[in-house]
Amino acid sequence: MSGWSSTSYVLGAAPRPTRRITTSPTEIGHLLLAYVVLTFDITLVQRGLGLLGTGSSTAGLEYSVGVAAAVAATGFVAHELAHKIVAQRYGFWAEFRMSPIGLLLSVMTAFVGFLFALPGATMIGGMGDARQWGKTSVVGPLLNLAEGAVFTTSAAVVFVVAHNATAAYFLLVLALFNGIFAAFNLVPFGLLDGRKVYRWNRGVWAASFAAALAFVAYAYAVLSIPSVPPF
Repeated sequence: MSGWSSTSYVLGAAPRPTRRITTSPTEIGHLLLAYVVLTFDITLVQRGLGLLGTGSSTAGLEYSVGVAAAVAATGFVAHELAHKIVAQRYGFWAEFRMSPIGLLLSVMTAFVGFLFALPGATMIGGMGDARQWGKTSVVGPLLNLAEGAVFTTSAAVVFVVAHNATAAYFLLVLALFNGIFAAFNLVPFGLLDGRKVYRWNRGVWAASFAAALAFVAYAYAVLSIPSVPPF
């Protein structure tokens, strides 16, 4: 999710792209805390979605935490870094900042079986061009969809070639959550990516949002097919 900063509009000429990717201890700390909280949230949500399998409680918990950690890394951290990298290649300051209220809300909703996650945003200073905002915003959800496609393909290969149902199931769950992250962030309201993409190019927004919804439906349908439990 890319966010508006207090300097959202450029005064004078926009800075030249420096192509330098930088970070700070503050950004790293905010990302790590948000990552840990989301890992906890996603662990809880998997039970609500019926994705924990039928194994022993210990095995189920270990499996679920592993999935959650991988989902938070690919669905959230990679998503935010994509925003950051594109914005910095345009020549703007860009760093992730967590939202304490958003993280608290994510925990509260996770306890009741679904995830409403607004853990924070990649803050960008000085960007005012709608095209730059749109491209910077759409790259996060598109990365989630690309990761989801890779995970889905890998799951099929692992299941057919290696006959490993556990690994295939793991990859499919990662694909589903990446699709959910993409679809949620493309909703065209508030500070979500979808609003900025919609303002830039409605055709790109519609195609991206439709693809995300279709992918979520497909991934969930595949996971709903009766199969060998993952453990």
